[in-house]
Amino acid sequence: MSDITRVAVDAMGGDNAPGEIIKGAVDAVNKRKDLKVLLVGRQALIENELKACTYEKEQIEVVNAEEVIETAEPPVNAIRKKKDSSIVVAMNMVKRGDADAFVSAGSTGAVLVGGQVLVGRIKGVERPPLAPLIPTEKGASLLIDCGANVDARPSHLVQFAKMGAIYMENIVGIHNPKVAIVNIGAEEEKGNALVKETFPMLKACKDINFIGSIEAREIPKGMADVIVCEAFVGNVILKLYEGVGSVLIKKMKQSMMTSLKTKIGALLIKPALKETLKGFDLSEHGGAPLLGLNGLVVKTHGSSKAKEVSNSIIQCIAFKQQGINEKIRGCIQKEEL
Repeated sequence: MSDITRVAVDAMGGDNAPGEIIKGAVDAVNKRKDLKVLLVGRQALIENELKACTYEKEQIEVVNAEEVIETAEPPVNAIRKKKDSSIVVAMNMVKRGDADAFVSAGSTGAVLVGGQVLVGRIKGVERPPLAPLIPTEKGASLLIDCGANVDARPSHLVQFAKMGAIYMENIVGIHNPKVAIVNIGAEEEKGNALVKETFPMLKACKDINFIGSIEAREIPKGMADVIVCEAFVGNVILKLYEGVGSVLIKKMKQSMMTSLKTKIGALLIKPALKETLKGFDLSEHGGAPLLGLNGLVVKTHGSSKAKEVSNSIIQCIAFKQQGINEKIRGCIQKEEL
């Protein structure tokens, strides 16, 4: 296994492409020498942006792809028809083994479809989930699934739990991570049909440290390391996190500017406040990996700036070094024995 992690990056995807994507890629290679970024997109445009950047030339390569999949396009048709799009070209690089991972801030639907159709699922994985790290009082928890499988079955959630536990133990370094299922109460008999059917299956699973149900209010406290849910619930939780966080920061800034006293107070607490807010910044944790594929696919927010892009690229290094796909493959295929 090579010591260099090769990450194909969709240079054309996202609200701030290609500028912020390229800045993020440059920042990543300037931080890590064990990294090579393959910027996939319109070559002339990318190379023009790179002229203003300082980086080791051998760490960034431009791969031409003239087409772009727009967010509004039907993902299945786009993946099938736009063979020269940045998403399709980059994912085929992962499929062929020319890249170890793929990062995109582009169309979520196209990334999800392309991940399954082009990169392919690990044998035995029923549905690949999107699994972002979300900040908590104790550090971070993995929210799995947050957008890939709206109509999940109990067997899917059990696999999500297993894959999530592997990720948290090996990437975040939490020994025997606590796994919980999102519910409307702590009692086992509560919840909808999906939760009620899944609960005993998780309870009987010997591969995970299942602690039961978790209510939404307990998630920010870090009561569980792996938070299992179907995609509709997970996406609501994630978007609420983003919305509440931005409103709180805005209200705090407004309060600090109301008088001379509050302005002086703000200056005094600025270092501590900055450090605290950093811990609750979703961009610090990078993007959401689509777990259970034959290669790593990471989806970043559509509005990602350079910092989140950089963190998303860098997180691919640990994923490869820790052999996450191999561990997931071993765990899932053990079920079939």
